[in-house]
Amino acid sequence: MSDINTPMEGTPLIQPSTTDHPLYDNVVDACRTVYDPEIPVNIQDLGLIYTISINDENEVKVLMSLTAPGCPVAGEMPGWVADAIEPLAGVKTVDVELVWEPQWGMDMMSDEARLELGFM
Repeated sequence: MSDINTPMEGTPLIQPSTTDHPLYDNVVDACRTVYDPEIPVNIQDLGLIYTISINDENEVKVLMSLTAPGCPVAGEMPGWVADAIEPLAGVKTVDVELVWEPQWGMDMMSDEARLELGFM
């Protein structure tokens, strides 16, 4: 019998995004305008945006992480993400939540981010 906090086998560690929603690509582009001040790569390509959920009412929920829990902008970055998404045409509300599971790792970066940072 599994512990209540243990994900069921086959359960994704990161909740899937609503990639088929008409606003999805615009929300992703908005996330690409937000940068971690210590790293010259946007947070989307860094892999810090885990999930973008958009419901039928055009309410956007973003689950994101940080490169480290002690990140100096931990309290500010969710607001920066919300500020980037809220002005998009059609978006009703934006909720950005910081999550720590799974822990962010360099393997979550896009190839573009790895190239920019000299890891490729």
